[in-house]
Amino acid sequence: MIQEFGFHFIAMLVLTALSAFCSCSEAAIFSLQPDDRRRLQKGNAAQRTAVELLGRPDRLLTAILFWNLLFSFGFFVVGADVEHRLSASNRTTENSVLMVGSLLAMIVFGEMLPKTIGVQQPRVFASLCSLPLAAMVRVIDPMMPVFAAANNLLQRVFLPNFEREPYLEISDLERAIELSTSDAQLAALEQSALRNIVLLSELPAEELMRPRNQYQSYAAPVHLEHLQGELPPAGYLLITEDESDDVTAAIPLKQLSTIPRHHLEKFAQPVVYVPWCATVAAILDELRRQQRDVAVVVNEYGETIGIVTIEDVLETIFEEQSSRSARLLATSSIVPVAPDRWHVTGMTNLRRLSRHFDVPLEASRSVTVAGVMQEELQRIPVEGDELVWSGFHFRVLEAGDAGDVKIELQIPPAGGPLP
Repeated sequence: MIQEFGFHFIAMLVLTALSAFCSCSEAAIFSLQPDDRRRLQKGNAAQRTAVELLGRPDRLLTAILFWNLLFSFGFFVVGADVEHRLSASNRTTENSVLMVGSLLAMIVFGEMLPKTIGVQQPRVFASLCSLPLAAMVRVIDPMMPVFAAANNLLQRVFLPNFEREPYLEISDLERAIELSTSDAQLAALEQSALRNIVLLSELPAEELMRPRNQYQSYAAPVHLEHLQGELPPAGYLLITEDESDDVTAAIPLKQLSTIPRHHLEKFAQPVVYVPWCATVAAILDELRRQQRDVAVVVNEYGETIGIVTIEDVLETIFEEQSSRSARLLATSSIVPVAPDRWHVTGMTNLRRLSRHFDVPLEASRSVTVAGVMQEELQRIPVEGDELVWSGFHFRVLEAGDAGDVKIELQIPPAGGPLP
């Protein structure tokens, strides 16, 4: 039987191997995690190709399924020819064994086993399969418009889309949250998160960022002893260029299972650069698009003025009363000390001040209380400075050399002086 159908069996083995290649590459590439993609992006041509293929997942999946179907179809066509000849010779037993054996072989060796292997070692097999797979994708690129049109037609027939509204009011979303849960406390938390998400589109980077004087950065090579036994406040070790303060990379120390003693820069990840005027929503989109954790905020001259981490953004969304002072100074930004008196930090956002006291504020170029003090005084505030702005009386209690201040805030009674 082997001598009689040797060519057919070789063809079936080759087609099984090709089908296994498609199955393994599909499982490996689509199992790549963000960390895997970042490492492959910095690798050789084959590794970078694997990441590039994932840039258009619909195109990649269509190509893999097309070729896998073609190879499987060819396998069963060859097998059917052998079975037909055996049936014509009244070799029923051999025909039955071949039919069952070929089906099991394709299922096990063409699908199950290669996918299992691909999932277990995604980076290795994604690198090995990427270049041949890229060539296979390019071969059927001319047919992609046909596949896309057919897919769109089937979706319209079997999965018709609802008409999109031109916009959705936040009140509509809040109402949907209220109707979706009977837990009032949970609904309140969800509504708070929803408002914060909407706020991201109005919140500029300079209001959320960690200022330059609130983090430490190091030039490579960086060793564990440089940290002096302390974890950086943001959880990221920032790497700068030689003889420059411009941040070029960040090491997520909290994500490392073990921290080596030497050359920590080997674990650094690239950062995203954003302008000072960018909204936090735009920063979040860019961080997600590039699979990064840290955005470096630059001014109009290209100088680094601060950083925004993904944790800062998430805290802004999910904490009802998040503040930069709590993140950087481990203290509340607005602390009541008497019925009509509060202590505030200089980096308290004016937006937070307005929300806390539920009052409108005068227009200002500054975004923090310290900025207003500098703007009104036309100098760096010193201890004892006082001024009235937007109905608030500010008095500087403490002033640091770098311009950081602690301020006492009072609200004068309507039409009268301070008590």
